[in-house]
Amino acid sequence: MNQKNYFIIGGTGGIGQAIVKQLVQLTNHKQQGGARTVIFATYHTSQPDFTADNLHWLPMDVSDESSIEQATTHIKQQTAHIDWVINCVGLLHTPNNQPEKALRQLETDFFLQNMQINALASLLIAKHIKPLLATSERSADKPAVFATISARVGSISDNQLGGWYSYRMSKAALNMGMKNLSIEWSRSLKDVCVVVMQPGTVNTRLSSPFQGNVADENLFSPAYSAERLLQVLHSMTVAQSGSFVDWAGESIPW
Repeated sequence: MNQKNYFIIGGTGGIGQAIVKQLVQLTNHKQQGGARTVIFATYHTSQPDFTADNLHWLPMDVSDESSIEQATTHIKQQTAHIDWVINCVGLLHTPNNQPEKALRQLETDFFLQNMQINALASLLIAKHIKPLLATSERSADKPAVFATISARVGSISDNQLGGWYSYRMSKAALNMGMKNLSIEWSRSLKDVCVVVMQPGTVNTRLSSPFQGNVADENLFSPAYSAERLLQVLHSMTVAQSGSFVDWAGESIPW
């Protein structure tokens, strides 16, 4: 195959948009003689102004399985394979709900919304994208990739502060789901690296209300985080499938 295809879910968010832009730049450098690269990226409400010849925007609501299925069907009409999938969609707060500081603040609808977007969505994406990953050109050293942005607060053993029930639990559930997926695909979909990644504290709308206690040197720009995440993914082998790593490639305890 002479074409590398990327599928970025949440291409309008801070990290997702930075990843899309860096992949487009990477493509421009490679166009001279390397394999052609095509990027499929999703938006939720309105299509971004950012365009490129090899960039295809698709609408997707990750809380709606039929919307996920429609997006993957559209991709199948454009190409026979996907090499990398990166899900950058996440929910931490809404206009009406902030992360819980205490149990009394727990609300059923917000909890379930966290579970649906942070945990369930990646499984549904994997369910529908699997046939396109199955036809990618891959090996144990250069596997196909199925990556999801997680969070260090989803680590049970690292939890020293408590709080943030919905977010912590949904990210822990995501981690378990991706670990399960890595085991299943090691049997049924060889040479695919399933990984959950912590991008650092990134200066985005998701984290903006919670940056007060973050030192400047520990607050990353979306571009820096995206660059580091892509570097880590480029170096991964299939032996690392089922791992939980940070932006520097360091393992995070479950």
